[in-house]
Amino acid sequence: MGIENNKSHGVRLLVIAAAFVIVVAGMRAAEPILVPFLLSAFIAIISAPPLFWLRRRGLPMGVALLTVIAAILAIGFLMGALIGASVKDFSAALPVYQARLQEEIGALLAWLGGIGIEISDQFLLEYFDPGAAMRLVGSTLTRLGGLLTNAFLILLTVIFILFEASSFPTKLRKMLGSSNRSLADFDRAIDNVKRYMAKKTLMSLCTGICIGIWLAVLGVDYPLLWGLLAFLLNFVPNIGSIIAAIPAVLLAFVQLGVSSALFAALGFLVVNVVIGNVIEPRFMGRGLGLSTLVVFLSLVFWGWVLGPVGMLLSVPLTMTVKIALESNEDTRWIAILLGSGGI
Repeated sequence: MGIENNKSHGVRLLVIAAAFVIVVAGMRAAEPILVPFLLSAFIAIISAPPLFWLRRRGLPMGVALLTVIAAILAIGFLMGALIGASVKDFSAALPVYQARLQEEIGALLAWLGGIGIEISDQFLLEYFDPGAAMRLVGSTLTRLGGLLTNAFLILLTVIFILFEASSFPTKLRKMLGSSNRSLADFDRAIDNVKRYMAKKTLMSLCTGICIGIWLAVLGVDYPLLWGLLAFLLNFVPNIGSIIAAIPAVLLAFVQLGVSSALFAALGFLVVNVVIGNVIEPRFMGRGLGLSTLVVFLSLVFWGWVLGPVGMLLSVPLTMTVKIALESNEDTRWIAILLGSGGI
């Protein structure tokens, strides 16, 4: 009898693993559809608190929704006007910057050779290719810019999500019936996610503004572009700020020299230490309770499945999975493993 139970348990695990692989493969295949939807959900979650605030002030649902959508459109058009030209110019000038970067690296190798440190060009390019950072930024900006072609679809999805946001709790209560504890746990988890997204957006905005101003003072080209990149990549845990700093520092090195590159790197370091390690922990509190390892692995996994947008939304997506796992006693142990401590 015990052997049969072990076999059934093993078969169940295999079925779950196979289902997981199939779901992940389906998500990768459906990336063109999933990415706009997830981006719409991200925008809707950030926009929900202002919408509910306007509703509490007595505005009708239609007027409050129109106000929030008008604000989203204004911000979108402003970002497009300020950043669109910079993205286009940077993409066009990217080969020139790469060539100048290779020249500077060649001069650095020649200087090192003059003092007795011999490093071959082939060895350097095999293990350390600075131009790859520029190409990565160019491709990422191109893919993010491609999402603008779905702007109308994203906006419509945001509108419908916000329309449903006010009635969703009522539907959930009817669905769960007398399970008040499950409803309370779900409401608390959703509030945590919304609070995290709103506060993280504010912290990311402060980071992007500070970086943009600092690079503009130094005279680095496209400071608005690098400020936007710092804002977006601040959502990527652990390594986002490093990825945002590399192309801007390399551009400062190519354009203005070693001293300006060092000052640019110092600016990134100071901004991220002050905001990320001093202000943000006090402002955001304990956070969502995900372990550091899970946060990093979620970054890699969602980036592989959904690309750059998956990296930006890796923490909210993982937290949603954790919420779903907590709601079932059979999968609660997985949620405990994902957390930073006991649940």
